[in-house]
Amino acid sequence: MGNMMRGVSATDNVKKNNYDSSVKGLEDDMVVVLQDYPSAEISEPIYRMGEKLRLIAQEAYWWRVRCVQTGKENYIPNSHVAKVYHGWLFEGVERQKAEELLCLPGNRVGSFLVRESTRERGLYSLSVKHRIVKHYRIFRLENSWYYISPRLTFQCLEDMINHYSDFADGLCCALTSPCLSGTTPPPDATPEAPPVVMRRNFDWKKLDRRQLVSTESCNDNMVSYGVRNSISAYLSFSGNQNSAQMRAESRKKKSKSVYTVPENHLANIDYADDF
Repeated sequence: MGNMMRGVSATDNVKKNNYDSSVKGLEDDMVVVLQDYPSAEISEPIYRMGEKLRLIAQEAYWWRVRCVQTGKENYIPNSHVAKVYHGWLFEGVERQKAEELLCLPGNRVGSFLVRESTRERGLYSLSVKHRIVKHYRIFRLENSWYYISPRLTFQCLEDMINHYSDFADGLCCALTSPCLSGTTPPPDATPEAPPVVMRRNFDWKKLDRRQLVSTESCNDNMVSYGVRNSISAYLSFSGNQNSAQMRAESRKKKSKSVYTVPENHLANIDYADDF
């Protein structure tokens, strides 16, 4: 579909406004730096592109922010930052800037963001990092449901993201993680040392053969210790697989609000234009 179907009734407008407020109500204090400030030509930047900041106060052109990593507060022009909701919905980020953010170190294949149009509120595009950054227009039906491909519609953007996190379904790849979701420790923080695992080493030549057939339930000999470790590792591996399966099933449950259009109504996915 080349054109976007828009609702015209007052009820649809109310639904749209209610949805937008629910999407943006919980994390309206998080912003991301869009360009270094101040620029390198002036002095050493205080904030660099891609850095996450907590919004403390909006004072016209200047916003007071706190660095997530260091906790230090300062001011930054509002033109140098963009608000972020749910970790992946970026307000007022243009196509070129989305590509720059997704190409920053720390983003992997499948990293993504949903960007709202800078020209008209309520219009969205999905940008995904692959071999290159791909952009997909998100359309909206008259009943306020969303879709990229018309054979799959979703009641809200969260359901859409949950679905495409499990299946590529026509996209360049499945979604893996929100843009800039990887965090780094503060520069002055001491990295936590990895846990130390104590292992017992033994010489098979000095092993008492009776230890191989011991049936004592509380036996703490070297062989029983190794067997227990092997069983524990196996159970841990099985548990990780089960956990991953449970997480996938959980995401599927979240995206139950999916409507599938019959095959004769299929159409190609449209790539987003610049806006």
